[in-house]
Amino acid sequence: MKRNLSNPNWVLIIMDNVAQLRLLQLTSPALPIGSYMYSQGLEAAIEHGIINNETETESWLLGMLKHSLCYQDLPLFIRLYSAWQESDEIQLRYWTQQLLASRESAELRSEDRKVGRALAKVLSQQGVSCAAEWEHAEIVTLPTMFSLATVRWNIPLTAAMNGYLWTWLENQIAAAIKIIPLGQSAGLRLQSHGIANIPAVVEKSLQIQDNDIGFSAPSFAMLSAHHEVQYSRLFQS
Repeated sequence: MKRNLSNPNWVLIIMDNVAQLRLLQLTSPALPIGSYMYSQGLEAAIEHGIINNETETESWLLGMLKHSLCYQDLPLFIRLYSAWQESDEIQLRYWTQQLLASRESAELRSEDRKVGRALAKVLSQQGVSCAAEWEHAEIVTLPTMFSLATVRWNIPLTAAMNGYLWTWLENQIAAAIKIIPLGQSAGLRLQSHGIANIPAVVEKSLQIQDNDIGFSAPSFAMLSAHHEVQYSRLFQS
């Protein structure tokens, strides 16, 4: 049987053991970069009564996966990954600026900078070349540093994309469990439904051309902006 190596279903077959373990390390909740401190508008959506239960949480998460991340984060991640492979400083700066500019609220931009810098520090401590110079950079994002790690650790592109989406999904579900609240079994079901959709999202994002990158979600942007001044909240703004 001929295997299509660009298909996410085959990606782990071509990863060596160290690369697989590095990907697990990179996607671990124990990674000290502070992603767990942010809800990315989810807390505000719950505050406004938009999300009240497991079904509505699933609709929110899948909507973000299939639209915002598929048409914006992942296509930019692909280009950052390629730029790191080619040591193309111009493309790295360009696509990082594009990604940061796409964050539609001060809260989202601040999160991307802080988490990106934190990951740069971790990677520098792990001996990843080039990471240290990004620790205090004004223009830096999580995808920029995540793609650097995956390139340096020989993690294939589609596996890196799966890992990036899994990290986002797990953080969002953890936030929903705390805020709504939801039970652990509900969280596990949400994980399973998200996992079932991730391969198609990755495959779709690989087909998106430069001029088609981007997605606007006005309600999401407004909820994130509201969260910046929300009176009572669990998550950082």
